[in-house]
Amino acid sequence: MEKLFDNTEVAFALKSNSELERAFYLFEMIKRESLVKIGGAVAKFALKTYLPVEGIIRATVFDHFCGGVTEVDCMPTIDKMYTKNVYSVLDYSAEGKEVEEQFDLAMEKTLNTIKFGKEKPGIPFAVFKPTGFGKFELYQKKTEGTPLDPHEEVEWKRVRERYDIVSKAAYDRDVPLLIDAEETWMQDAADDLIEEMMSKYNKEKVIVFGTLQLYRWDRLDYIKKLHQRAKEKGFKVGMKLVRGAYMEKERERAKEKGYKDPICVDKNATNKMFDDVLSYMFKNIEDMAIFAGTHNEESSYLLMDLIAKSGLDRDDKRVWFGQLYGMSDHISYNLAKEGYNVAKYLPFGPVRDVMPYLLRRAEENTSVAGQTNRELELLKRERERRKI
Repeated sequence: MEKLFDNTEVAFALKSNSELERAFYLFEMIKRESLVKIGGAVAKFALKTYLPVEGIIRATVFDHFCGGVTEVDCMPTIDKMYTKNVYSVLDYSAEGKEVEEQFDLAMEKTLNTIKFGKEKPGIPFAVFKPTGFGKFELYQKKTEGTPLDPHEEVEWKRVRERYDIVSKAAYDRDVPLLIDAEETWMQDAADDLIEEMMSKYNKEKVIVFGTLQLYRWDRLDYIKKLHQRAKEKGFKVGMKLVRGAYMEKERERAKEKGYKDPICVDKNATNKMFDDVLSYMFKNIEDMAIFAGTHNEESSYLLMDLIAKSGLDRDDKRVWFGQLYGMSDHISYNLAKEGYNVAKYLPFGPVRDVMPYLLRRAEENTSVAGQTNRELELLKRERERRKI
């Protein structure tokens, strides 16, 4: 297949020279693991002690990886990307506050995004994170089969209600809803809630999407069994496919607690798992919908090839490509130019509340072999093309 992703002119068409320069120097810093660790520690300390660093963070890493502080802040970016047929998934990325008021706020933000999705053609999905709607400990206890006390039972009932309120709103407004995945030791409880929502709201087509982290070696078996249950109960399955975000934490906990490592043995096994699940879902596309959240060129080419061989339209709404804002523009914009459905995850929220997300992005770029170097090489090539 033609090497589509080498075109940097298309990839960075929306970036001004100054934005291109900022991106280049930002990834130069992220490449250095020691700088990321020190910078992260300093940023955490500065925000915790209320030192005036929000402006610096906002002008650098925040503006590169986030759309703004509020939904309205994000609109110019959303409109700009939409001129190139790249859609946006507004993602309220504030983390770390485990109180009912924060869970209700996250639900309201998701409901707002569903409304935006109905009104703005550039916002085709809404999204939320399971622990945005309830305490991690509750999900963990439910996953492990540990009984909840009466107070926790009330809290869990409220978690289920939040899932149902946003899923029904998504159904009523015909705006698909992506639900993220988290650590294995709480994920079964989230998966059960997501399946419950699918069984209610995915009767005619996919509205509710779960997420499969495909560095887990059990996910192909999981999707096959879920597919079987869906056929028996008469609903369709939607999944966002990602490689995964918690590998080191997962491996450390498995070793510490003495259970089998839930992560694939190596990167090749993870790549195979991703491609096998993608192929299985595409083969069963009449029963399913796919949001392929990947920064991997080979998996993107695989999905393009599957679409071409099947005769499916490139813009069939059951198949989406997705990347994070601030990364892999060479995949996103070149795919969009060729007529595929492409969406960027666009995080937003108060700077200090979004810091855990930003630090994960920086650490991910440092730890994933070749990812930062690839970004740098593409940016360098475009700087040379523009003679900056």
